[in-house]
Amino acid sequence: MHEAALSGDQPPARPRTVIEQSWGRVARHGVDPDRGGDAVPLPAEEVEQRRRASGLADVLSVLRGGLVSVADEASHIMVVVDAEGRVLWRDGSASVRRRADGLGFVEGASWDEDTVGTNAIGTALVVRQPVQVYSAEHYVRTHHAWTCAAAPVHDPKDGTLLGAIDVSGPAPSVHPSTLALVDAVARLAEAQLRTAHHAELERLRTVASPMLARIDGPVLVTDPHGWVAAVAGLPPVNRVLVPERIADGQTWLPSVGPCTAEPLPGGWLLRPVPDDGAPVTRVVLDLRERTQWTLNVSGASGQWEHKLSPRHAEILFLLASNRAGYRAPELAGGLFGDAGRTVTVRAEMSRLRRHLGGVLEHRPYRFSDRVELIVRRPADPADLLPFSTAPAVLASR
Repeated sequence: MHEAALSGDQPPARPRTVIEQSWGRVARHGVDPDRGGDAVPLPAEEVEQRRRASGLADVLSVLRGGLVSVADEASHIMVVVDAEGRVLWRDGSASVRRRADGLGFVEGASWDEDTVGTNAIGTALVVRQPVQVYSAEHYVRTHHAWTCAAAPVHDPKDGTLLGAIDVSGPAPSVHPSTLALVDAVARLAEAQLRTAHHAELERLRTVASPMLARIDGPVLVTDPHGWVAAVAGLPPVNRVLVPERIADGQTWLPSVGPCTAEPLPGGWLLRPVPDDGAPVTRVVLDLRERTQWTLNVSGASGQWEHKLSPRHAEILFLLASNRAGYRAPELAGGLFGDAGRTVTVRAEMSRLRRHLGGVLEHRPYRFSDRVELIVRRPADPADLLPFSTAPAVLASR
């Protein structure tokens, strides 16, 4: 199948969908199937900087505890990469590490699809799902002697992709349980990050409590990601959308309106102020990147840019593609190929509308007729939300 795909011949069978789509992406991006790209490793100082900035150092003990002993005994190595696919740490079998050195699979090397073609690490970062790649499923021929299984790790604070963990080794050592183990350890790491975040919110709540007792009127206390530690005079919510930067002590929140913002250790104290009623006038849905998507909302009162989760990026793209809107069964069909999954659709739309008041309408679900909507797509249609298997997205590609 691999040779037929490269030569343009009719393959004897079709590869798995995730592999077939990845082969198509890397072929369009010009990856050399014989040697891959120029994966020049970063210098040690930059690797160390990336380790500190990755958000993964705090869970490294969990990753090592769950995978290193297994990898070592099975003649595999455990690899941790950042969101760009740069190798940050390697552990496990010394003999396999030496073999990996021959491929350039070393600390600081880039292991994304555009550099080394289809592989578990780079492909998992694109599709945002656990992936196992075996032997000739790798696009580059020099990797056919390997098997690898990788799972992405996300920051539970805001859903940001932090990177991925991987177990790799000689192809004959492949085991069907490896992918499940890697995915389980990735979820365990996310759970530890979530626990640490809850502790941060509790500390913020303790700091803010005396201040709330002295304030009249509505007030919110949030961490930098908008998670609410305390609220008074407003309906209780778990999270509001706050901008990454707040200047001059003023901000505007789509779900609250204009606010004054006072910095707290580890967050913000937000106090709503009278709204002039100016509506949202412009929405920009930016889908040009393969692993990060944003929604920019602006009006006379201010501007807001929000990073989208994969699911919300899919939903907003569908709504942007049909300004007349969708009933819940229609939206479920476009997302899942199953018009009966209306409960999931209604729950996701409820979350979106709670954050994006004035932008989204319901009955049917749609972008408001009052806003100017701009959709920025990737130059290559095949790069549109490459993680997505939604029937409507596949048709748009």
